[in-house]
Amino acid sequence: MTGWVGYILYNAGSFQHHSCLDSLAPPSYRRSLPQQARVTMTKPASLAAVAASLSVAAAQTYQRLGACPDLGCVLPPDQSDFLPGQYFDLRLEVHAPVNGSEAFNNGEPDEGFAVTIAKEGGGGGGEAKSIAEFFEVSEQPELERWDFSWYEDLFARDAGAPSVVNVASRIYRRLAIYEPGNYVVTLNYYGNRKTVANWVVRPLATQKKAKNVILFIGDGMTTNMITAARLLGHKSINGKYQSLLQMDKFPVLGHQMTHSIDSFITDSANSASALYTGHKSTVNAMGVYVDSSADFFDDPKVETIVELLKRTWDSAWGAVSTAAISDATPIALSGHSRSRYAYGSLVDQGLNSVTNYSWTNHGGPDVWFGGGAEQFYPGDGSYEGKDYYEAFANAGYEISLNKTSLLELGNSSKALGIFCQSHFPVWLDRNIYTDNLAALENEPLGSESPALDLPGLKEMTLKAIDILHTRGGDKGFFLMSEGASIDKQMHALDYDRALGDLLELDDTIRATVGHLEAIGELASTLVLVTADHGHGFDVYGGVDTKYLAVQDTDRDRRKAVGTYELSGLSQYTVPADGVSYGTGPNFPANWDPRYTLAQGLGGNPDHREDFRVHRSPRKAVSNTPGFAEDDYFVDSEDSIDGFVVNGTLSVTESSGVHSLTDVPVFAMGPCQETFGGVYGNIDIFYKIANCLGLARPDNKPGILPGSGCSTNETKH
Repeated sequence: MTGWVGYILYNAGSFQHHSCLDSLAPPSYRRSLPQQARVTMTKPASLAAVAASLSVAAAQTYQRLGACPDLGCVLPPDQSDFLPGQYFDLRLEVHAPVNGSEAFNNGEPDEGFAVTIAKEGGGGGGEAKSIAEFFEVSEQPELERWDFSWYEDLFARDAGAPSVVNVASRIYRRLAIYEPGNYVVTLNYYGNRKTVANWVVRPLATQKKAKNVILFIGDGMTTNMITAARLLGHKSINGKYQSLLQMDKFPVLGHQMTHSIDSFITDSANSASALYTGHKSTVNAMGVYVDSSADFFDDPKVETIVELLKRTWDSAWGAVSTAAISDATPIALSGHSRSRYAYGSLVDQGLNSVTNYSWTNHGGPDVWFGGGAEQFYPGDGSYEGKDYYEAFANAGYEISLNKTSLLELGNSSKALGIFCQSHFPVWLDRNIYTDNLAALENEPLGSESPALDLPGLKEMTLKAIDILHTRGGDKGFFLMSEGASIDKQMHALDYDRALGDLLELDDTIRATVGHLEAIGELASTLVLVTADHGHGFDVYGGVDTKYLAVQDTDRDRRKAVGTYELSGLSQYTVPADGVSYGTGPNFPANWDPRYTLAQGLGGNPDHREDFRVHRSPRKAVSNTPGFAEDDYFVDSEDSIDGFVVNGTLSVTESSGVHSLTDVPVFAMGPCQETFGGVYGNIDIFYKIANCLGLARPDNKPGILPGSGCSTNETKH
């Protein structure tokens, strides 16, 4: 979910321009970054006087512009891939650092820069053409000028000594390359300097092999978590499981690498964007390559899977999440912004598409189910204070605000379901520790009452399928369904709540497979299960919590942790007297046995562990009087019978963080065979797009087999 410490500081600066952007982000995920890093759009070199001269090694913690290691920037950058016919913007920047280790040309950027593009071999013969000639652009874009500041390293940050960069730039909007092959883009500037970007346009794929695609995303879900969830919810005898997770039964298993474009640790925004666009981006960004301007919405865009699907086949599409619908994973299907925290604006894009530039109109989702009511009722959280319940209703949507009305929705109209403020309470609180719900102030119309009539991921997903199946008809549909709080509860070190949401996701997958078969769509639907990134979570033994609780010292308490042959067996599937939840055969029979799992994260703050389920949502750290607000210590009321586990992160981190691990990809249905092996996260987009016949030689709508006519009446 998070991941923006050590982020490019011009982004941190521009974050300050929007007062309500972090209204949904939990306090532990917000950052208060140095004011000196603020982006300013002033006349070039105007900040030179305030910047100290620095001489440092190449940037690592902070970067001048992540996808631009040189003073000339081509965005999309070197090593970018494209689907044939996919729309994109092309941003060119020339940087002139005023001070610091890169100071150049007295801070004057070269306004006379030139750029060419050449196709290697084949019909183009390698001839370099100007952008205007190659893309048949009639007018050269206006030259833009701005400046920004950043810290070259941690020493510069501590000294309050930013480096200042003046910029000259142009941007070409809504371009496309239709012929597969390798292309070389060359930016020439400062007389003899060049920045070269090698692009690959993937092969054509015009045949629609799958009618529908359902993409399940377990946010933050790793193979280790899946293994632990299986141990909690499924009984084994002598080492042999008597039942399996539904995802265990998928015929094809692959793994995807999750790196972002300028960091090997990713966040949910740019990782989701990679899955949906085939283009990597920067932490916190979606549907764009991050440029150095201050504007959150002028960065060069790339077309998403649902935008392509809508203009090619006019298919239905939707998103379901147990997070706020404006959260990174669901909103990245339609969102184009460098800041995932521009919630209100991104909701407006979800309804109205991009409106500040000429771009694909995705038509609005046919189904949108989740939380995040703050962005819908009028107030500080909604875009321009507008009532987005009313805006969606005026656009023809049926509105649902609770489980009862969700189940009563028809299948022929578009549907918006917003069931609570912020993110959903997790499965464990909705089904086991339900008293926790009464203390919440999350009713979807903005009152201080609790939202008690809540659907689960399964109810939302099955209803979404019915609506999309009806509205998509022969043109099919695309649905993304997210189990969001696997990630959010791993951040909170609340492992049982995270694994409960993983079991809910698997239960939803099981029900979906059965439902698709019942409506006759299983054979025509590609079903994928994957994650956007991982956490460094694992189980390493068992714990006798009764023994642990009566010990007097931390060192003695640690003796309660058994490893290898002392780990024992799972007690979660063993019925206990007086314990009955009624949650079914694929969930634990007892969430609080004596013998539990020794489990934890590799990247975590100082905290205390007793390895028992937390009967209310966990708060592992807190502030301490006399210390800085962002200096976190073990919470005095958390896991009081446990022992202290020393942190592995900065003391300013209040939660666990994402990790490098590859994440699994489960596939069944048409094109399933293409998802085996190990590949980058962007490749999932290309595999889906190829299966849907979206790699086109032109911008004409597709023609369904046997129809004899295109799916749309007009060109896009």
